[in-house]
This record gives sequence, C-alpha cells and structure tokens, in this order.
Amino acid sequence: MAHAYTPGLTVTERTVLRKRRLLPIPGTVTAAIGDRVKADTVVAQTQLPGKVHVVNVANLLGAAPDEVRDYMVKQEGEAIAQDQVIAENKPLIKWFKTEVRSPIQGTVDSVSTVTGQVLLREPARSLDLLAYIDGTVVDLHPNQGVTVETDCSLVQGIFGIGGETWGDLVLAVKGPDEPLTPGHLNPSMKGKVVVGGSFMGAEVMAKAKEIGVAGLVVGGIHDKDLRALMGYDLGVAITGTERVGFTLILTEGFGVIPMAAKTYGLLSQHLGQKACISGATQIRAGVMRPEIIIPRSAQAQPTQEDAGPGKEERAGIQIGDQVRIIRDPLFGNIGKVRSLPTDLRQIETESQVRVLEVEFPDKTAVVIPRANVEIIEG
Repeated sequence: MAHAYTPGLTVTERTVLRKRRLLPIPGTVTAAIGDRVKADTVVAQTQLPGKVHVVNVANLLGAAPDEVRDYMVKQEGEAIAQDQVIAENKPLIKWFKTEVRSPIQGTVDSVSTVTGQVLLREPARSLDLLAYIDGTVVDLHPNQGVTVETDCSLVQGIFGIGGETWGDLVLAVKGPDEPLTPGHLNPSMKGKVVVGGSFMGAEVMAKAKEIGVAGLVVGGIHDKDLRALMGYDLGVAITGTERVGFTLILTEGFGVIPMAAKTYGLLSQHLGQKACISGATQIRAGVMRPEIIIPRSAQAQPTQEDAGPGKEERAGIQIGDQVRIIRDPLFGNIGKVRSLPTDLRQIETESQVRVLEVEFPDKTAVVIPRANVEIIEG
C-alpha cells in the first residue's frame, strides 16, 4: 500500500470549525440559525425512494407487451402487499388461470407496454440528517441542510475507515509508543472512543467489535490486518462508508509507528470528554482527512495559550515546525525543521528539488526533499 499523503496535518488545542450538513436529495430543514445542537440532533429530513423491483408480467402470462395493461389487477400508483395478485389472465377454463403476485410490499411504480415489465417500488425510507458535532447552526441551505459551527480541539489523522460517530474519550495505554493489545480493552469501553499507542493487530479489532466500542485511534496497523477486517483490498478511494462495527483512525500510517507526542498529549488532556470522529479519507484531489473533534463546553474557559478568535494563517513551512516524513525509508519519523536551504539540491533521481533539514529527538539530522514531509500544524 502506497505511503503518499498531502502535507498539512492539523493537531490543535483550539480552533473554530464549520461543518456543512447536507442531505443527498432535497428535503426539509428542521433547524434554525442560532440553534444549539448536539451530535445526535436531527437538523434535516428527507424521504429516500424505495428500491425498485422488476416483474416481467408479459412473460409470466404469455401475453404480448402491449396487452399487459389489460391483465393488470393493480394500476400505477396503487398500494400493494407482499404476495398480493397484481396481474392475472382470464382463461375460459379457470384451472388454466395464471396469477402474478407481488414479491414486495409497496406500490406499482409503472407499467410498460413496450417491454411488458411492471416496476414495483418498496416504501420510501425516512432519512434523518444529524448535526454530527455539538455546536451552533450558523447558516441554512434551503431544502438541503445547515452549517454547524463549533469551538473545538481538532486532531486530523492519516487514514481511517468507518462513518461518523461519537463517544467519550478513554485512554487504553500508558504512552504513545505502547501497542494496543486485547488485554487493554474491557466492557466498560462500549460506546467509547478508545485511544491506543503505536500499533494494534487484528485480534484487537475483533475484540473492539465484540465489545462495541465507537472508535479506535492508534498510530498504525499492518495493511494485512486492515484487509482481514474489511475482507478485501481497499485501494485508493474515498473511505467512510464501511460497516465494520466501529470507526478506525490511524494518526501516523501503516506499520508500527508511535503516535506523535503532540497528538497523544492533546487527546490525553480531554479524557472523559465527548469526541466526534469520522474515518472518511480521500488522499487524491479534494483531500479529506479522518478527524477527531472535541467540542468545548459552554463553561470551558480559554487558557492564555488558546485565548483569542483564532490563529493567523500560516505563511508556509518555517524553521522549528514539527513535521512528519511521509516517504520511505524514514516514513513516519517525526522531527523539527532545523534549516531551509534556498538553493536547489540534486537527489537520487537526479532531479533538482528544494530540500530541508530535519532534526530528530535523538539529535540526528537528515536533508530530504520538502515534498517528503507534512507539517503537523498546531
């Protein structure tokens, strides 16, 4: 599996985040500007059309397609019950009578005199759109949804699977370099977002599913364990719709990689607080990161460090920035930018590129292309 990701990973104690919550098809918005909402608050609703079933009535009755309407017992728009007769022939001898019964409960959607087929539609399904995060509705999108704003702590991951969910944060390990094992999990973690350390295997995910945890957050896993969980190779695509029993977020990548100290420290400071998480990931155009959002309560008091409306926009990579290397052979290593040479350097491919010097915690340093790192933004 390729380790190529777009630079710019946010790990911040405080930010203001806006989320557009939109229905897949037009519906009714149930929230208003200024409403305080929780993650499970319904902000919009719609009706999803039911599944269509095709019944070839002409073939079943041995009739010509243009004669199908003459044999219909139920007409377009009429409600039908499962196993109810929708069409029948009218033979002179009743023993030769043939009936066509509905395989579903629903309605007769359409009758075609060209193909002789009848389309039956299952009942529409109600879809409730949830706010997903605790916050305030700041904008309405008529017939579509709302925008919710929240003052929160935010951690973005490298990769994730599974949809939107939420739960209280619990810490299962004692340090960012400690692997998460089945023994760290217990029934009290049901419905919680469990934070691990450097790694977890397939047996941990199996136990997490059995317990019913809401989410798992760890530094890394082996791609073979992900394949075993999914039952197939995921490939390069948009994730977030998988149904594996929980939402999984990797903060560092694939392999045994200690969780970044800053990430582990931030999550550790919010234990017991509600975290709203999503595993949705897209690493091509229109980058989408898996995320851990920890809304601040109305009673939370800003500290000296995070007071103020927000941080100034970055002007690019700077000396002292914390970065993660995203190319082999140093993939996953974290260090600080020690220098930013202005001249181009030739690399192994004989290309001329801009480079930077990264210093690691053990005081060793390496010069690598700037494209091979991502900033851990704070």
